[in-house]
Amino acid sequence: MRILLIEDDTVLGAAVRDQIAADGQSVDWVMRLDAAGDAVRGASYDLILLDLRLPDGRGIGFLKSLRARGEVTPVIILTALDQVSDRIEGLNAGADDYLVKPFDLAELSARIGSVARRYSGNPNPIVRHGPLEIDLVARSIRRDGKPVPLTAREWALFEAFLSRPSQLLTKAQLEDKLYAFGAEVESNTIEVHVSRLRKKLGSAVIETERGMGYRLGRP
Repeated sequence: MRILLIEDDTVLGAAVRDQIAADGQSVDWVMRLDAAGDAVRGASYDLILLDLRLPDGRGIGFLKSLRARGEVTPVIILTALDQVSDRIEGLNAGADDYLVKPFDLAELSARIGSVARRYSGNPNPIVRHGPLEIDLVARSIRRDGKPVPLTAREWALFEAFLSRPSQLLTKAQLEDKLYAFGAEVESNTIEVHVSRLRKKLGSAVIETERGMGYRLGRP
């Protein structure tokens, strides 16, 4: 997934960014609402992590403006505001989850995964695709009953295909899912990762539409 983090606390923001990156996801981190607005207008995000107290305004206003424009990107609020009334306001404004600071980074990862599964239309953490059994929570795969180790980047790429099983994904779209804005990406990076996935999971697991992109193969 490509995630937008809106957080002005540099220590917490760095910790969350590193946790997301360790999970194999791409993250863009901004510290102000005006920068967040520029980010959502310039890129497509799978999820937004939103602080409510920012130097140039309240996150609730930003969230409401997103929903008013018809934006359906899932949003998880990260805040020190812990009153029931604060939670109600955030959820009523369109948040999908609400996490009070301080929080455990592993719990944040679990909540990100839970929200992502709900939006994909399959809340079940176990997915089967041909000979593959995929555990979305444990981030593990078995092929014909045998475990298949994937790197964090390989997992993130395969997860991108799983979340859009019938959709053709271009090389640029896959790079956006795997790498943060401004990251240097080698021209053949996606091809290399796809090749490695095919060797580990089966040659037919990812189909190539020459000159157009890739899609998840038929089970």
